[in-house]
Formats: sequence, structure tokens, C-alpha cells
Amino acid sequence: MIDTTVRPQTRRGGATAAAALFGVSGLLFLLYPAVRPYSDYLNETTLDGARAYASGGWVAAHVFGMLGFVLLGLAMQALRDVLRGTPADRIGIAATVVTWVGVGLTLPYYGAEDFALHSVAIRALGDGSPDLLDLVVQVRGGGTQMTMFASGLVLVAAGAVTAAVAIWRSGVLARWSGIPLAVGFALFVPQFFGPPWVRVAHGVVLAAGALWLAAELLRPRRDAADAR
Repeated sequence: MIDTTVRPQTRRGGATAAAALFGVSGLLFLLYPAVRPYSDYLNETTLDGARAYASGGWVAAHVFGMLGFVLLGLAMQALRDVLRGTPADRIGIAATVVTWVGVGLTLPYYGAEDFALHSVAIRALGDGSPDLLDLVVQVRGGGTQMTMFASGLVLVAAGAVTAAVAIWRSGVLARWSGIPLAVGFALFVPQFFGPPWVRVAHGVVLAAGALWLAAELLRPRRDAADAR
């Protein structure tokens, strides 16, 4: 007979790993909009926009964003270990799978945003020609890449919401501790249409939600059997 009991020390180890991953991920999602140069954020197909794309801040900001998504996926895996053996066991698996699929669909667009636009901008500035910046629309606006990007972000949000439901039902973490992070990811797509201060504020919301969950994961807590 297979023993499916989750040892307390195993759960504590998973909680520590999840806390670290959520915390660092949240800080990276704050650095992403805070470091990103904006220029004319409503029309970045000018030479002013090219200066933003060509900067080190542009590359660093999008790398922060990509690393944030990768660490989020790893954090969901670690959270699933914390929830193992609780009433939310299967929901935790669903949250992990949905989040990873969303991350996989999202990252290619971030890579194009970061490295392709950076290279185009350097060439446009070197030639002094804004005509090359027509490529920005082609890199960003194609139907395939936009569909993948939007679908990925929606799935990441769905994963975060599913994780919040799992936390609520688990009995081993404070019920509300996953909700702020879920709200932050639910707002990920809408924040792209706001001015720079909205995007930075959204980064603050994500960081706060991730750090709140990390703090909860590090708190002493009951086993699910004791909570019922």
C-alpha cells in the first residue's frame, strides 16, 4: 500500500521554496514596468520610441518580466507541494498546469518585444531613418503572436485565480492570501492600455500580492486534517 501522507517537514520545505519563488517573482514584476523606458507610450514607432527600444533599460525590463513568469510557474509547482494531501490537491495541480501553459504562450512575445525591437531600434537610430520602425508593428501586431500573447496572459490569470481557489479550500493557508495576486494577474491585460503610472501601479499590486502570499507561506500553520 502506498503511503500518501505528506510529512510536515516536506510541507515546510515546499512552503519555503514557494515563498522565495513568489517573492522574487513579485519583485521582478515590479521592476519590469518601473525600469522600462516609455518615451511616447501611445506611439512608439518614432525615433523617440526607438531610443527607448535601443536602451539597456528596455532589455533589462523585459528580461525581468520573462524571469518573473518563469519563477511564477516554479512557484505554482512549489505551492502544489504545499497543497498536496489537502482538499485542494487536484485544484493545485490544475493551477500549476494552466499557469505553465500560459507562461509558455506568453514568453515568445516577450522575447520578440525585447530582442527584436531592440535590434530594429539600434539599426533605425544608426541610419537615422524612422521608416525601419514600421517593423515594430509587424513584430508586435501580427495575428498569430497577438493571439498567443493574449491567450497566454489569460491562462496565467486563470492559473492564479485557480491557485487562489485552491488556497481558499486547502485549510493550510489563510483563505484570502491568494486573492490579491489573482487580482493582479487578472488585470495584466487591461494595464497595457494605461499610462506609465498605471503600469507601475500594477507592478506594485503584483509585488504586494506575491509578497503577501510569500509571508503567509512562511507562517506556522496547521495540517489540513487539523483544520477540518
